[in-house]
Amino acid sequence: MNTTTVNPIEIYTDGACKGNPGPGGWGVMLRSGSTVKELFGGEPTTTNNRMELTAVIEGLAALKRPCTVTLYLDSEYVRKGITEWISGWKARGWRTAAKAPVKNVDLWQKLDALVAGGGHTIDWRWVKGHAGDPGNERADALANLGVDSVRR
Repeated sequence: MNTTTVNPIEIYTDGACKGNPGPGGWGVMLRSGSTVKELFGGEPTTTNNRMELTAVIEGLAALKRPCTVTLYLDSEYVRKGITEWISGWKARGWRTAAKAPVKNVDLWQKLDALVAGGGHTIDWRWVKGHAGDPGNERADALANLGVDSVRR
């Protein structure tokens, strides 16, 4: 791939839920050089894991061309799901090793399609949540705006 046409970008994502299930929100901060773009949204009844997944999906969907992505997230569920577990789930027809249906399969399939079809190189980096990482703190604040947007 010609690296001169690939944009390096950092994406910070987070999900939030007030009650689990309950009103939830997702937040994304994208940074490329000095350019920053922020996104957020919410759902009136959802779970924390669905919002974590939605944040990553929305962040990747916002990219208009192939990028070299460093994606920071505080969800081991999403990081391990996409980097370790998904190939087994797909091989078993979207079933877990215990033969149970994969939870949030609709979102996992969306994320899988974005990762496979986006042309991106993605470095998945876990960060400890609520530990002072500025990008994660901003994504958390955006996710909480998403919660507020559906609680009115």
